[in-house]
Amino acid sequence: MRVFLLAGEPSGDRLGGALMEGLKTLVPDVEFDGIGGPLMQAQGLVSRFPMAELSVMGLVEVLPKYFHLKRRIAETAQAVLETKPDVMITIDSPDFSLRVAKLVKAESNIRTVHYVAPSVWAWRPGRADKMAKVIDHVLALLPFEPPYMERAGMECDFVGHPVVSEPVATEAEIAGVRQAHGLGEAPVLLALPGSRRGEVDRLAPVFGEALRLHLAAHSDMRVVVPSVAHVAEQVLEHVRDWPGDPVVVDPRGMSADEAASHKRAAFAAADLALAASGTVSLELAAQATPMVIAYKVSWLTQKIAERMVKLDTVTLVNLVSDTRAVPECLGPVCQPDRIAARLAEVQADPQAQAEAMRLTMERLGRGGEAPGLRAARAVLDRMPG
Repeated sequence: MRVFLLAGEPSGDRLGGALMEGLKTLVPDVEFDGIGGPLMQAQGLVSRFPMAELSVMGLVEVLPKYFHLKRRIAETAQAVLETKPDVMITIDSPDFSLRVAKLVKAESNIRTVHYVAPSVWAWRPGRADKMAKVIDHVLALLPFEPPYMERAGMECDFVGHPVVSEPVATEAEIAGVRQAHGLGEAPVLLALPGSRRGEVDRLAPVFGEALRLHLAAHSDMRVVVPSVAHVAEQVLEHVRDWPGDPVVVDPRGMSADEAASHKRAAFAAADLALAASGTVSLELAAQATPMVIAYKVSWLTQKIAERMVKLDTVTLVNLVSDTRAVPECLGPVCQPDRIAARLAEVQADPQAQAEAMRLTMERLGRGGEAPGLRAARAVLDRMPG
């Protein structure tokens, strides 16, 4: 069996790595091709070009890279058509993935699977109908998503989220990270300003000032900043003037397993986290780390989003648990003083989010079959013939 996979950012790389591991379990002689990051490469993928080229978010932010991305779309679609895989699996990054799928479907009947349902329950519900023209099967991360996809004419399976099957940090791992970075017994504040270059540039200065305000009243705290490899140098540059003698957990030079161990240990060691919006809220919930979510985009992207988004929260822990336990500072409210106030509230009552985080993990499949294996089984079970 030959599978072409396409992921465009670290969260997709994590999903792809777990899916590939599941496929190898069920079909030992499976062959992989496509684009992915270090976790997918650790499962045997030789990426056709660096995944980081696709890690662009925001309607305005894409414009400077438009022609380069358009070339990559054409190149990727041509590679699929030439290699004729049994199935093409696109993972999130819909602006790139679905354009590739459109070109592939226009010239072939290659089966297409998209991993991560679009958030049509939040904004732009018409995306499901448009997607159904080029996608045969959807793998959904959230339990309430399949009906939206099925109504548009696609097959869809809820497969859970790989975060629920990732290991919880051990006491030994936590102690090791504390020792390696000279943290001692100090309370830890985790700062996560994003995994994309644009996010880091927008959020890191705001996060730094928010931390300065918070640490004025909590001077014993140490700031720890886990990073992904392709923005690590950028993060190091930004945090030089941050308070709290910040420690950057830099995965460059580490194996995939070592980097994952350091990251989860840093998450678990933290008493509190300030994070960009995204999958990271689930990773924090998996380690039971209370959090504040802060995020902003360009002015124009913000104004467009305000007209289109239908929900009052963007944080996955809030959505899956059907609570509003995790405070958010979004858009115009993503200001240092507002963020610092929310950090103070969470630090004063860190258990307030505990039940929402537990419920989120339960609803996403913790305790059941590994989501990567579930996703692999869903792909195979729906294959024609």
